[in-house]
Amino acid sequence: MYFFLSYLSFMNICFTSTVAPKLITDLLVQWNTISFSGCMCQMFHAHFFGATEIFILVAMAYDCYVAICRPLHYVVIMSRRACYILVMASVIGAFIHSLMQVLIIIQLPFCGPNQIDHYFCDVFPLLKLSCTDTRLLKIIIVTTTGVLSILTFVALVISYVIILSTLRTHSSEGCHKALSTCVLHIMVVLMFFLPLIFTYVPMADSVSNDKVSALFYTMITPLFNPLIYTLRNADMKNDMRKEWGPQRLSEGN
Repeated sequence: MYFFLSYLSFMNICFTSTVAPKLITDLLVQWNTISFSGCMCQMFHAHFFGATEIFILVAMAYDCYVAICRPLHYVVIMSRRACYILVMASVIGAFIHSLMQVLIIIQLPFCGPNQIDHYFCDVFPLLKLSCTDTRLLKIIIVTTTGVLSILTFVALVISYVIILSTLRTHSSEGCHKALSTCVLHIMVVLMFFLPLIFTYVPMADSVSNDKVSALFYTMITPLFNPLIYTLRNADMKNDMRKEWGPQRLSEGN
């Protein structure tokens, strides 16, 4: 689990770094401009790191399934080589996805005014600026991004349902340990996928709702991921109990 967590954490940092620095700079200096090449670069990296996160979450769900449902074969199935293959497949799949988004936008004519009603460059806000008919492109994006998000989310939910149903045959101690791991995974999946689905499944007629949803999966979810997975670490929990235990509280009072 920690192998994939290290890559997920790295992707969280990179994903947030594509949006947050530019947003903070614009708020501080009131200079809300970005070049076309910078906009394309930001969109490419946002989709690349975001899609990599999705695929790594799928790999983590598979890792959790093998660990709980096939524990005797875990070392053979989830070898270090298999883990690296899953991470590389995630990166390659994300690169193809983000490249498709850039190729869709870069061929469009923009007649102005070139004002994006969003806090970062994304596909739907840029489509609104194009002076050509983009209905077919919206359908393509909803199909490639929105439907892919829904199918991935449904597959993850089904996998965790299978895992949770398998836990009934485990001992109480093993069941509690596995359940705590699954609950953390489910929390992260819900926090990331639900705002993502709300953004890319509709036809993006409500930009204000898109901005709120995008705020969750670009900043809030990466912010909470370390806190959520920290609760899984036994050493961290023991330190928190020592720090915030009854004796410490009584001393504070």
